[in-house]
Amino acid sequence: MNEQGVISPPGLRSWLGLLVILGPVLLVAMDGSVLFLAMTAVTEALSPTAEQSLWVLDVYGFVVGSLLTAFGSIGDRYGRLRLLMIGAAVFGIGSTGAAFAPNPELLIAFRGLMGLAGATLLPSALAVLGELFTDPRWRARAIGIFAATFAAGFAIGPVVGGQLLSRFWWGSVFLINLPVIAGFLLLAPVLLREVPTARTGRVDALSVVLSAGGLLLTAYAIKHLAAEGPAVGPLVAGGIGIGVLVWFGRRQRHLDHPLFDFTLFRERIFTVAIVTGLLPLAAWSATAYLSGIYLQSVLGLPVLQAAFLAIPGAAVLTLTCIITPAIVERIGSRAALVTCHLSIVLGLLLLLPTTATSGIGWYVASTVVAGFGYGISFSLVADTAVAAVPPARAGSAAAIAETSNEIGNALGITLLGSLAALLFRLQGPGVAGTLPETLVVPDLAPAVLDSARAAFVTGLHAAAAVAGVLHLVLAGLALFWVPRAGR
Repeated sequence: MNEQGVISPPGLRSWLGLLVILGPVLLVAMDGSVLFLAMTAVTEALSPTAEQSLWVLDVYGFVVGSLLTAFGSIGDRYGRLRLLMIGAAVFGIGSTGAAFAPNPELLIAFRGLMGLAGATLLPSALAVLGELFTDPRWRARAIGIFAATFAAGFAIGPVVGGQLLSRFWWGSVFLINLPVIAGFLLLAPVLLREVPTARTGRVDALSVVLSAGGLLLTAYAIKHLAAEGPAVGPLVAGGIGIGVLVWFGRRQRHLDHPLFDFTLFRERIFTVAIVTGLLPLAAWSATAYLSGIYLQSVLGLPVLQAAFLAIPGAAVLTLTCIITPAIVERIGSRAALVTCHLSIVLGLLLLLPTTATSGIGWYVASTVVAGFGYGISFSLVADTAVAAVPPARAGSAAAIAETSNEIGNALGITLLGSLAALLFRLQGPGVAGTLPETLVVPDLAPAVLDSARAAFVTGLHAAAAVAGVLHLVLAGLALFWVPRAGR
């Protein structure tokens, strides 16, 4: 602030520090979706089963989502910048291991390690950002850029992956992380400063184990049952997973510093906001993954062309994230939420006319229309959730909002992806567990290949229809639960 009481704009160091922080943030978001167009190439190289393919895609999101809040608290106690540096280094190690993984099991393991590192990066990056921009008005602008970058990372992940695969082997989608991580590790100590720690409260280690273990066991059961059919082991694992999640929920009610504050869901607006953070990510991730296989394995498009076809939807999504604050200011949060979900419903319905022989136009139209809704949801969730609770609980609300995004990304692959896998297993020719696996089996009759492609399209339609119905329900909840003047 100068002598006239006017707050001076941030200096060059602040903007350079923001630029450095945005690198890892972009990577964390992008790695949640970068494999959507790459899975066909991964299947050809490593021959994962249907269940392993789903784990390759969503173990990253499950680990990030289940550990976000825990690492936020750890950073509060032991230093945000320190945790940010460690997380970036581990993310680079995980990326290198994933790029050169010789089998599906190691690829899944390194993706999980990347998820662990990603969980350290997001909350720490946001806290360090607050140190760079001390004035609330400039901090709000910086956080807006942060949020737009995160959303853009999700949107451009498939495009980047497709572009790389058109020139290099599948591991390149992970090696692209290394220059960004190296630049961050070199520049962060110069441009960023440690955030003062607040050693209040503690991290409940048992809650961390229960949340992560319960999610992973339940996901394992769903994937295995969809891909392989009923079996004693997965059924037992699923029952244990559900029991562990119930234990986790009950434990949170008796902790002074719960990892996940379920009492916030008593506020209906908060509930709508959090489900809006979860469900659109679930629909987007599942349809983006399934559409990538549809374009390459059903319609036979080269990966570069599939990547180009994803650009219009990604552009609309990213642009909408940027203009959403203006939209909300003009029509209010209730109308914005309803518009968000109805746009996604319409976009998902546009996938239903696709067939095993044609559908490029329908796919592009779907991504553009749904992209508008996805952009609103990605941008609006955190503000709506925080505004719906008392200021003293804003930190918990923001943490749950971040978690809902990551868990939604993983759940989309687990639930909707498993639904598509189940229908392929039931209606397909029974040659292999997935369409890409089926297409590489030698000497199959054309009728068998046509049956496999048709079964996959049925699974894509089912996933889109289920997601569309859920969004229609959520649009109704937003209409009746969010006040007209809700901001």
